[in-house]
Amino acid sequence: MKKLHVILLIALAVGAGAIVAMMGDYTTYANFIQAKESGKSVNVVGYLVKDKELIYDPETDPNFFSFIMVDKEGNEQKVVYKGAKPQDFERSEQVVVKGRMDGEVFKCSEISMKCPSKYVNDEITLKEGVVTVKADE
Repeated sequence: MKKLHVILLIALAVGAGAIVAMMGDYTTYANFIQAKESGKSVNVVGYLVKDKELIYDPETDPNFFSFIMVDKEGNEQKVVYKGAKPQDFERSEQVVVKGRMDGEVFKCSEISMKCPSKYVNDEITLKEGVVTVKADE
């Protein structure tokens, strides 16, 4: 094999590796304070504050849902989701929101809920109107 062919194969492998690396979803986990400092898209794990108001009026705007969430470090934050309120959202044990801080509001693009179940741990993910249910076996 000629030296030029070896160099071209190595360059091709490096280029393919770079493309694959860029296509991955590298969203990190953070709390609300870290999300505000970074300005990047992050995943925040926490709990719904059930004694505070959930704002969702499908007759006025079916694609606006707002709620208050507390992350695992105890930081309380208003979260806004541009989509419909997930079914049984109030019953969720844990919530994971993916998005970024916008001023004093966390604007999320995806909501995942850990739902209570007696026999199976189900995780429901709502992303741009598509619902995915994952069951732990």
